Amino acid sequence: MSVLVFDLDGTLVSSMEDLVATLNVVMTSAGHSAIPQDNVANMVGLGAKVLIQRGLEFNGISWTDETVAPLYVHFLEHYAANIAVHTKPFDGVVAALENFRKDGWKLAVCTNKAERLTHPLLATLDLARHFDAVVGGDTFSVAKPHAEPVHGAIHRAGGEIGGSIMIGDSGTDIDAARNAGIPVIAVDFGYTVVPVRDLSPDRVISHFDELAGAIASLKS
Repeated sequence: MSVLVFDLDGTLVSSMEDLVATLNVVMTSAGHSAIPQDNVANMVGLGAKVLIQRGLEFNGISWTDETVAPLYVHFLEHYAANIAVHTKPFDGVVAALENFRKDGWKLAVCTNKAERLTHPLLATLDLARHFDAVVGGDTFSVAKPHAEPVHGAIHRAGGEIGGSIMIGDSGTDIDAARNAGIPVIAVDFGYTVVPVRDLSPDRVISHFDELAGAIASLKS
């Protein structure tokens, strides 16, 4: 059984406004400057700790694990309480997921967002029902771009690596798919420093309506 493995932020859901709001609450509460959304778009993808580290670097502040730790706790608490104020699925996501399930695909989420945030977000947006497995950035000892979370998502969904496909929005997802030995389709509307077309994914789509065709072209 083949699995479609989806990244979350910037791929399935538009979450930037809520991530920016939480990061800036954390930054300003610690006496630092707020960060413009355009800058935060280049910081996401590797989890909240890295987001905080990059926020501190933006402010010219050096950090250690010890100084990041309380900011991380504050981030998790605030974000969990405001997880879907503005966040919503991208256009076409729900219809695409429903159609893939009808076509017999297993579906999984593989994100670097912590599990304690991933599950509530999927539940709040009524997306959890579509997925056979959900892997967060802390599910395994390593996160994307390592292969283990991708393989874990596939196996937990009851599928096989052969024939499975990754769908993501950044170099992290593309590298994770390459390390996992599966093809990758990139969306060009997500959160990435480098345009995904420059990162040589197997296919690029600009809307979820295009995903079925991209998958079919990989299978032909």
